[in-house]
Amino acid sequence: MSSATAKQQATGPVKVRVRPAVEADLPAVQEIYSHFVRLTTASFDEDPPTVAEMTARWQRVQARGLPYLVAVKGNKVVGFAYAAPFRERSAYRYTIEDSVYVSEDYLGRGVGNALMTDLISRCTALGFRHMIAVIGDSTNAASLALHSRLGFFVVGALSSVSFKFGRWVDAVLMQRILGDGDTTIPPGEPGRRRKRKKAGK
Repeated sequence: MSSATAKQQATGPVKVRVRPAVEADLPAVQEIYSHFVRLTTASFDEDPPTVAEMTARWQRVQARGLPYLVAVKGNKVVGFAYAAPFRERSAYRYTIEDSVYVSEDYLGRGVGNALMTDLISRCTALGFRHMIAVIGDSTNAASLALHSRLGFFVVGALSSVSFKFGRWVDAVLMQRILGDGDTTIPPGEPGRRRKRKKAGK
């Protein structure tokens, strides 16, 4: 965001309502996302998806029974977040990946925090044990800070895995434990409880 744009925007926290997205929200969701595709390395898409494509993505999340949320100020959608499988193989079934995007006019005003707090709560209630964030570009300070505040920790980085805007871009991997994490076996699953290492060992 340019300094000129930042000066024109309102500042300070804003109160929003977070709710599940409906199909009528998707044109606004597409508009928010397209900004990040066109102008930033937060997304590794290079061409903004159409409303039809965003609708198809929303439908895939819905079909899996996963949360897809929007933040609303008045009647305006100002951000969205959703969860998707981290990987398709069945053994990854307790690990989820998050995505969160906030309208340029509302960046840094608590919207991302509201969305992610609700998303984490819903995914925990669904029985997931770990949430992964794949953050485009290690210079994406806002997203790194948001996830850190909410209990994510950096577990690694993938160097130069994306080529966008004429340069190589990395991706930072962050992880958050949900619920009992790996300290218990999920109900109905065979297996043994993982032992914690003793301090100093």
